[in-house]
Amino acid sequence: QVQLVESGGGLVQPGGSLRLSCAASGFRLDTVDIGWFRQAPGKEREGVACTSRIDSRTYYADSVKGRFTIYRDNAKNTVYLQMDSLKAEDPAVYYCASGQLLLIQTMGLWESEYDTWGQGTQVTVSS
Repeated sequence: QVQLVESGGGLVQPGGSLRLSCAASGFRLDTVDIGWFRQAPGKEREGVACTSRIDSRTYYADSVKGRFTIYRDNAKNTVYLQMDSLKAEDPAVYYCASGQLLLIQTMGLWESEYDTWGQGTQVTVSS
């Protein structure tokens, strides 16, 4: 069975850090592009980071650039999203997704390009 499972969400104070994990079963993550998305209450889901299956290059939304890092651990078949300097605008349900994109540098943060999704993990930022 092909699936993605996110973990690592929780409650953190502003300025704190969390590391989210996206573990795959039924397929190898190094054969697909991976994106991290988030959806806050009342808002549309937005892409925050992605990494290429070809060369592991990474791309970020402007809102998280310099604070979030996406990276792969192929031995563990897992992709991580390291989130530092968390802000009040970061709380959301975070999802990972996989796909084989035609052009990740342009399409990497478009949710329509991904075909397998995890169930999401909640991130809360509060003092």
